[in-house]
Amino acid sequence: MTYCVGMSLEEGLVIIADTRTNAGVDNVSTYKKLHTLLDEEQDLVVAASAGSLSVTQAMLSILKEGLEPQFEGAPRRFLYLAPSMFRVAELVGEALSIARREVGRTLDGTGINADVSLLLGGRMGDEPLKLYLIYSEGNFIETQQDCPYAQIGELKYGKPVLDRALQWDSPLDEAVKVGLISFDSTMRSNLSVGLPLDMIVIPSDRDRAPIRRRIDAHDEYFRMLSAMWGRLLNEARHQVPDPPFMRE
Repeated sequence: MTYCVGMSLEEGLVIIADTRTNAGVDNVSTYKKLHTLLDEEQDLVVAASAGSLSVTQAMLSILKEGLEPQFEGAPRRFLYLAPSMFRVAELVGEALSIARREVGRTLDGTGINADVSLLLGGRMGDEPLKLYLIYSEGNFIETQQDCPYAQIGELKYGKPVLDRALQWDSPLDEAVKVGLISFDSTMRSNLSVGLPLDMIVIPSDRDRAPIRRRIDAHDEYFRMLSAMWGRLLNEARHQVPDPPFMRE
């Protein structure tokens, strides 16, 4: 299991992904799930993945090699040729569908799940930043201002804080904080999600460079955030009055 969250805000885009791929008493492994698909001049596209690693790797290889031409004599289709993020999402969705179908044939009868979901974010040329949730079948939806985030993987534990604390006009600093609290809450409740985390922050202001960061167990800010969030939750719980009907 894994957990990834993407936040598309007025000030920019934030995507955070964990790296845990297996969990147990004596079996914990990690794998990078935040992938840079395109980083050329004004074009920057990243994707976070949850699900089958073999399908994810096959999809990335298909995108790197280029998708088959749509008709005879046409060139192979690469992401850097796409005119918009919508077209990028179409290509990524198609590559995911192909990879899932091809890998799925080898998994028939094994009981192994070949599903993969993606958070795809970035921009092409002069267009604004976009964030898409791509499903295993290759179809996708774009986040909107009234719900400016998307999650994949083990999402239920980290969702409440996003619903309560994140808005379209939230500053990027606040969004990163809320996103990390969402991860802390998830890791507290599910051992299949764990550090290190990979994060990218892409400001809407093109004069500000993207921020890429790996957050591990020694990260001072994340350790402080986790401890302070737990303490403040307990303090808030104490301040809420006890139910009066319990004294009747």
